[in-house]
Amino acid sequence: MTPFDDTSGPDFGAGDSATPPPLTMEERAGVLDDLAELEVFRTLLEPTGIKGIVVDCPDCDEEHHVDWALMQANLRQLLDEGQTGRHEPPFDPDPDDYVSWDYASGYADGVAAAAERDEPTGQHGAGGSGRHARED
Repeated sequence: MTPFDDTSGPDFGAGDSATPPPLTMEERAGVLDDLAELEVFRTLLEPTGIKGIVVDCPDCDEEHHVDWALMQANLRQLLDEGQTGRHEPPFDPDPDDYVSWDYASGYADGVAAAAERDEPTGQHGAGGSGRHARED
């Protein structure tokens, strides 16, 4: 998702520029997908010591380190209000504690692929056909 830019588009009068238009159904679906993915990322990565996501900020050209709870709150705010507010970054974050969205996505895909490879039928331990039946 891209941040709302209230400087583009027509001017609808005083006061209206402070309130962004509601998200489209497609945008809402994208944010809901992001929330679901974020939960998967957190479930997989938090036990390994990863504290959250690093985001490249186009406004200040810096990386922002956003912990799991704050990222979730930002996405929920985007759903509710159509934009996110400014938040204080963590004090002196260790960059090694944060990963990019792409890294987290690739990690989750790798875990899913490994699980699928290990249990292709989803019947681990059952006496089905295939190579598992012959390993006795």
